[in-house]
Amino acid sequence: MLLGAIFPIHNYTKRVKLLSGITFTLIFLSSLFTHSAWGKLGFSDAAYPEFATSGRALALGNAYLSKVDDSASAFYNPAGLGTVRKAHFHFSNFHLEANKNWLKLGPSSSGGIISNFRNGFKVDGTRKLLLNHPGSFSHSRFHFTPNFTMRHFSTGYLYSNQTRGVYGTEPGALFEYAKRVDHGPYASFNVSLLGGLVKMGVTGILLMREETFGESDINTALSPQNSEIKKGTGLLFTTGAKLTLPMGGLPTFAVKVNNTMAQHFSASKDFGGAPDQVKQSVDVGFSLTPALGKTTRFHFEINYKDLNNRFKDTDSGRKIGAGLEIDFRRLFFVRFGYGDGLASGGIGLRTRRLEVDLTTYAVDSSSSTFKGGEDRRFLLSISSGL
Repeated sequence: MLLGAIFPIHNYTKRVKLLSGITFTLIFLSSLFTHSAWGKLGFSDAAYPEFATSGRALALGNAYLSKVDDSASAFYNPAGLGTVRKAHFHFSNFHLEANKNWLKLGPSSSGGIISNFRNGFKVDGTRKLLLNHPGSFSHSRFHFTPNFTMRHFSTGYLYSNQTRGVYGTEPGALFEYAKRVDHGPYASFNVSLLGGLVKMGVTGILLMREETFGESDINTALSPQNSEIKKGTGLLFTTGAKLTLPMGGLPTFAVKVNNTMAQHFSASKDFGGAPDQVKQSVDVGFSLTPALGKTTRFHFEINYKDLNNRFKDTDSGRKIGAGLEIDFRRLFFVRFGYGDGLASGGIGLRTRRLEVDLTTYAVDSSSSTFKGGEDRRFLLSISSGL
């Protein structure tokens, strides 16, 4: 192993402790430069630029550029398709996410929970949930990406729905909301060179986006008019590359370019204009994946999002992500991470027909009117198929 050659350590337990120490030192140093800068209610695209996020990635602090080796490659780094192990047809690929405040809102009865769930994905439903909870912030996300993925190729359909709302505590505070719905078909391709040491890939998606941002009286029913909604379509490309060095620990360098061609959305008729352009940002990553035995692997990765500083109002510390994953027999996974200045973690199960991830992560929200500091989120990802 690379680390074993550099450091005279022969005990696997000591190696794990050493790598953990390196990771958390990086986390500590990164946190020294981190503070919150949300401004208006939005979708944290600087730290989370992917159209569809992965529960596995979020558990790793959203640091997944180098490791990605599954259907999430289409959105995190299409070069990752070169390390997909087996072909899969995902009939279902659900991602259901809510923040801690959202889980506390509404009645606790079974009927109330169902109503709460339905309301969480609507702007006026979110207003109703927050009506009696001043100082709360609600976040929910659902996406569904049925797909066929094999080595070097993936195709599928994306549907994603994100809804957020906040109601301040000051007198006369308004209900502030943000909603984004994305959908469209996509396809990804990968080529591998030099025996797989170099991998390159591209994803194209015909993305139809609908966005709404605004404020209203918390006591007034809300139904945004078409003129208040931005809606449009764009053919967007994501490109990526990976370089893996043929030595112990498999050090890997990765790069991804979001909206590579700098495409804009075309505006849909009778709506309030086209959605804002997806920024052409560059993400970079580095990882090590040493084996800890015949059946156990250890993965460490650190990413930096928006290297070219397209999100100038977002502090550099919020763009750093780091993660640790321990893989037991490629069946059970334990994960820890750091992203947006806060801790994340989760567990995962992988079988031929079923993939399940339970994850918690957080974003920094301390600059919002409710002064929350940490917006803790929980999600469940389930994928089944052949």
